[in-house]
Amino acid sequence: MTAPGDDQGLEKRSFERYEQYLNPGMAQLVKFMGFESVEVRSEGCYVYTSDGQRFLDCFGGPGVFSMGHSPPAIIERVRAQLEQMPMSSHLLLNPVTAELAERLAQVTPGDLQYTFFCNSGAEAVEGALKAARAHTGRPGFVSTIGGFHGKTFGALSASGRDVYRDPFQPLVPGFTHVPYGDAEALADAVTDETAAVILEPIQGEGGVIIPPEGYLSRAREVCHEAGALLIADEIQTGLARTGRMWGCDWDGVVPDIMTVGKAMGGGVMPLGAFIARPAVWDIFEENPYVHTSTFGGNPLACAAGLAALDEIERLDLCTAAAERGAQLADGLRDIAGRHQAMIADVRGRGLIVGVAFTDPDIAGLVIAALSGHHVIAAYGLNNPGVVRFEPPLIISAEQVDEVVAAFAEALAHTAAMLDM
Repeated sequence: MTAPGDDQGLEKRSFERYEQYLNPGMAQLVKFMGFESVEVRSEGCYVYTSDGQRFLDCFGGPGVFSMGHSPPAIIERVRAQLEQMPMSSHLLLNPVTAELAERLAQVTPGDLQYTFFCNSGAEAVEGALKAARAHTGRPGFVSTIGGFHGKTFGALSASGRDVYRDPFQPLVPGFTHVPYGDAEALADAVTDETAAVILEPIQGEGGVIIPPEGYLSRAREVCHEAGALLIADEIQTGLARTGRMWGCDWDGVVPDIMTVGKAMGGGVMPLGAFIARPAVWDIFEENPYVHTSTFGGNPLACAAGLAALDEIERLDLCTAAAERGAQLADGLRDIAGRHQAMIADVRGRGLIVGVAFTDPDIAGLVIAALSGHHVIAAYGLNNPGVVRFEPPLIISAEQVDEVVAAFAEALAHTAAMLDM
C-alpha cells in the first residue's frame, strides 16, 4: 500500500499511464473535474488519496458502496471464503452459491425464485433479455428514453441515449423506446410481438427521474394483458437504496424478471444476477448450459452477497436510507431555493437524490467546486445537467450536514464565478 507522502510522483505516473494505456479522455475529464489525486485507500464514507486528502464519497460507484467502503463484516466473510475456496469447479454444486440464491428468493418481491449469477449489471440485463425471448418466443422489447441498462450490445440496445448508441449501430434489432413515466405511450408500444418491457423503478443515469404514482403498476397490467414480461432493472435502486428493499416495492409490483447488481457484492466483490418467477424460468429446461458465466456465482462473490444481505438487515439500511435521504434532500432544496437561476429541481427517493441545473455546464462547475470541498459527486450519464448524490447508506446525520454545507459553498463559488 502507498502511504501519503511515500511517492510524490504517483499522481503524475498514474495520470500518464491512463493517458498512454487506459483512457486519455477520462484522464482529461477527471482532471477538469478537480480529481487529480490518486485514490489509495477507502473506509466507511471516505476515500483517501496519496497526498493525504480525504473525500466524502457521494457518488458511491454509483450505488456500489451502500454498506460503505471496505465494510469490515463483508471483508471478513470474503477473507474466510478466500482461504477455503475462492472459485468453483463449475461441475460440482456449491453451497455458498445455493445459499445466496435462497436468500434472494426470500427477500425479493412475490414469487421471484430462480437466480442466475453473473459479474455485473449489464450481464444481468443481457441474461434477462435472453430469458424473455426464450420464454415468449417473441422478438420485441419496449424500453424508455433516458433509461440506462448497461453498455454491452443487448443492454445498450435497451438504453435510451444516442450518444452511447450511435457509434455502435446497428444494435440488436427489435427495441422500441418510449418516454419514461408515460403509461399510455408504453401501452401503445406493447404488441403481440413484445417479449418484455424493461424499466428502472427510478431512472438513475437519466437524472433521478421518479415516475408518476401507479406507473409501474400500469406497466405490470399492460404486460399481463399482452402476454409480455415485465423486467425491473433494480441494479441501482435495489437493496435498500430508495428507503425500501426494492424500488418496485413503492408500487407493490412483482416483475417477472428482476436484474440486480452494484451493491449486491457489498462494495467488495463484483456480483450481478437476474432473478425470475418459476413460470418464466424455462430458458434452462432443455439445456442447463444454454446461458453461462465463467465467474458468475463464484463462492467468493456469493460470500460477499450473503454478508451484504446480513448487513442490510443488521443495520436496518432501509430506514437509514429513508431518514438520511430526507435530510439530504431537504438540505439541498433549502439551498436550491436561494439559487433558482441555477437550479431547476431537487428530487429523489431515499439516498438517490438528483439536483437538476438549468445548464449542464453549471452542473460540471459545481461538481468541480464540490471536489474542492472534498465531496465527490457526479452527473447522470444520460443527463449531464443533473448532479447525483448516492452516498453509502451508512452515512451519518453529521456527514449529511457536511455534504449540504459543501454544496452551499460550491454553489456560492460557482454563482460568483458566473455572476449569477
